[in-house]
Amino acid sequence: MDERPGEGSGSAGSGAEEGQIDRRSELSEFLRTRRARLKPEDVGLPDYGRFRRVPGLRREELAQLAGVSAAYYTRLEQGNGRNVSVDVLDSIARALRLTEAERAHLTHLAKPKRHKKKPEARTQRVRGALRQLLDTMEGVPAYVAGRRSDILAWNRMAAALFGDWGELPAQERNWARLVFLRPDYRELFVDWDSKAADIVSHLRMDAGCYPDDPKLSALVGELSVKSEEFRLLWAAHNVREKGHGTKRFHHPVVGDLTLAFETFHLPDDSAQYLITYHAEPGSPSAEALRLLASWGADALREEPEAVRRSAERSD
Repeated sequence: MDERPGEGSGSAGSGAEEGQIDRRSELSEFLRTRRARLKPEDVGLPDYGRFRRVPGLRREELAQLAGVSAAYYTRLEQGNGRNVSVDVLDSIARALRLTEAERAHLTHLAKPKRHKKKPEARTQRVRGALRQLLDTMEGVPAYVAGRRSDILAWNRMAAALFGDWGELPAQERNWARLVFLRPDYRELFVDWDSKAADIVSHLRMDAGCYPDDPKLSALVGELSVKSEEFRLLWAAHNVREKGHGTKRFHHPVVGDLTLAFETFHLPDDSAQYLITYHAEPGSPSAEALRLLASWGADALREEPEAVRRSAERSD
């Protein structure tokens, strides 16, 4: 039977405490949006288009592909993922053609890990040796970020490229707030839409791993109120791991740059990652980056020790 639009759309009983993200609703909406993007012809099923009242596959069709009963899948899509097995999740992931990041997200939502400490109780610290490494990376913009897209540490080249984060209160050193609430970041990123989508996808991954993080819930709530673009991207339930690629910038001092970025997850803290940017040798972007390094050395003041301590202990 074909469900009507709006039914089973994640309005299952909340089960979430105040200040937390509703994991059951997240699971429901994630499965529904992944199912909606598949067409019958994508998976070898006949398409009786004029009788289809919702986009994508029906629940019964998805259940058939996954090898589970329609009733079982319906309960799962309504957020009742308790005691679901890894094998069943794998079958559903294959039927939905999920990426590796989406598979991990589905597992986090359906079989959440129990954290000994609440996320806000675990201070995000950057090791001293890692800070020293950042300082030695001359000519390479680099920074360390953590949960909720918080910016935890950076070098002088990152400050020259992105702006002096040391001048901001600790709470404002956050990629989501910068990208969605600061007009100068819209001008800095040539492909702002792509950067915005990346940020929201990463926050979605965090929401799956840390649904009990009140600061993440508050951040999502704040941005949903202040930015319609964030609200629409959040509703899409897209997830993506941080990786590598290129970003184009329009810098107010040196003009246009195209830089490649690499992401390195830290082995002793999976929630933290180091991101570096570099230009192709001999390219106009390499020359612009060299000029930026020269300008940054002259124009950027030394970061006050109090600000460094604040960034080091940022939560």
